[in-house]
Amino acid sequence: MAMRADDLIDRRRLRRKLTFWRVVAFLVLAAAVIAFSTWVYDDNFTGQAVPHIAKVKIEGTITEDEELLKRLEAIRKSPEVKGVILSIDSPGGTTVGGESTFEAVRKLAGDKPVVAEVGTLAASAGYMIASAADHIVARQTSIVGSIGVLIQYPDVSGLMDKLGIKLEEVKSSPLKASPSPFKPTNDDERAMVRKLILDSYDWFVGIVADRRKMTHEQALALADGSIFTGRQALANHLVDAVGGEQEAIDWLATKGVDAKLKVVEWKDKDRRGGFLFSQSMAKLAAKALGLPDAGGDVIHELGADRLFLDGLVSVWHP
Repeated sequence: MAMRADDLIDRRRLRRKLTFWRVVAFLVLAAAVIAFSTWVYDDNFTGQAVPHIAKVKIEGTITEDEELLKRLEAIRKSPEVKGVILSIDSPGGTTVGGESTFEAVRKLAGDKPVVAEVGTLAASAGYMIASAADHIVARQTSIVGSIGVLIQYPDVSGLMDKLGIKLEEVKSSPLKASPSPFKPTNDDERAMVRKLILDSYDWFVGIVADRRKMTHEQALALADGSIFTGRQALANHLVDAVGGEQEAIDWLATKGVDAKLKVVEWKDKDRRGGFLFSQSMAKLAAKALGLPDAGGDVIHELGADRLFLDGLVSVWHP
């Protein structure tokens, strides 16, 4: 009987130990899942219940981005956002993408102070968006400018001749579906495209003149497609100060924003996707390639999306 009692006591002790280690294992696993999810989704921020400075990154090729527009509107409506930093690092993109984001930033600036912080590059539509802010800071060696508009299209007619391919078409009028990559552009077609370009160009120059407090002639002199360093841009009044995030915060302080507030990035939640493991694999692949945090959008990080831009674009091609 003594042996049976000892066995019973040992079993109870063993059971208690197993229960303890099961609980510990569960807690460790739960912590690992939370940590892994946080690493993959980067704490997908959509709002915060304490006063803060909102930071929005505008990077890569600019297109009409509904998610970004909604995010800017959410920032405008948030009572906890006291100021906004637009962190811009972009060679530009479509004119419509620049226009829609410009208008959203101007609407935001009507309710909260907005400062643009230029990183490596804010050219073409990227500079257009920066000009929508109330204040622009750039690094001394940032690239700024490239004010202008272009349209590009290939001419594969020579290749078609070599391959013995001919194009037959019936058009309602001579300028319909022109310019075409399947035949050389004639003078009338070039004149049509040039009028299109110059109208959008005049609109862009007008934005720069209005936002930078220049005459049309002063803005036009800078709008020949030239790019400038941050120091040159400051001398030409295209930016307001040289610096980075701290200088942006210092300027917000002059507008009544507490400089001690935390800067919190409002991120693109749509681009982080839905399937946990596919996102993590994309992220691992991006890290293996030496890319910045791609969040699964590797093509965007490589800059290959610029190859697929269509129509009027305002973009700097290095």
